[in-house]
Amino acid sequence: MRTLVDLTLAPGHRRGHGALYGRLNQGRINVARPRRALAGMPLPRPADGRLVLAVDASPWLRPDASTCADRAFCHTFGRGEGKHQMVPGWPYSVVAALETGRTSWTAVLDAVRLEPGADVAAETTVQVREVIERLVAAGRWRPGDPEVLVVLDA
Repeated sequence: MRTLVDLTLAPGHRRGHGALYGRLNQGRINVARPRRALAGMPLPRPADGRLVLAVDASPWLRPDASTCADRAFCHTFGRGEGKHQMVPGWPYSVVAALETGRTSWTAVLDAVRLEPGADVAAETTVQVREVIERLVAAGRWRPGDPEVLVVLDA
């Protein structure tokens, strides 16, 4: 099995895989390894070959989870009433590589949970810099390639 999903879909899988889930429960996942692996994967690119990275903050809303730690108030629009609301949850900053064209294929390269009171601009700057450094280290961008375009919103 290569992934947790493969493991749970295996016909002989009737109980938890002790070693894997034991490791997850102990909190010993090396986050840097999957981040490096994602940077080394084939990435979508527009026709000109440049890397286009999009950064967006998206909330994971948890209004009924009052005992969950570190929730913040996340800005939402709509939710059935067509108005701006602040709802408890966790905001995440996500960086994805984009391509142009009809497929709109994206490849998520990084996601960071933004802590309450975080300086979002500073956190995003560090996140984008680290993603680009991993892409350079993985050989996905080299000197002489078109400059990386980073698309952000307010």
